Amino acid sequence: MVESAVKKNNRDTCETFCFDEEKVNRIKPQIDEVIGVEMIFKALSDLTRLKIAYSLTIENELCVCDVANIIGSTTATASHHLRLLRNMGLAKYRKEGKLVFYSLKDEHVHQLVSIAMEHSKEGVGVGGK
Repeated sequence: MVESAVKKNNRDTCETFCFDEEKVNRIKPQIDEVIGVEMIFKALSDLTRLKIAYSLTIENELCVCDVANIIGSTTATASHHLRLLRNMGLAKYRKEGKLVFYSLKDEHVHQLVSIAMEHSKEGVGVGGK
């Protein structure tokens, strides 16, 4: 371990600076693999888009008009958010006549939203629990 005599008064930080050189050298070359993943969380960090994604975990496919009514918005607003989810690779669509139906892109997106919802229901992440 590499150690330094840096002191902090915070209870939630180390009182001395040290790190496990073996762990750091093993993990550091892999850390850039997260680049791009933040876009998934950015897309889902918007409450309206999260509501839409959650709706699409409950019902596999919804038309833009259904989504607008579920989230209490205009079809233009719903369409804007759905398009953003599609452009970020989280949703897909199909056209049937004059109607456009959206669904989640794949099972991974469904799992992300479902796990986040389950986590929230456990009270984790709410109020620092």
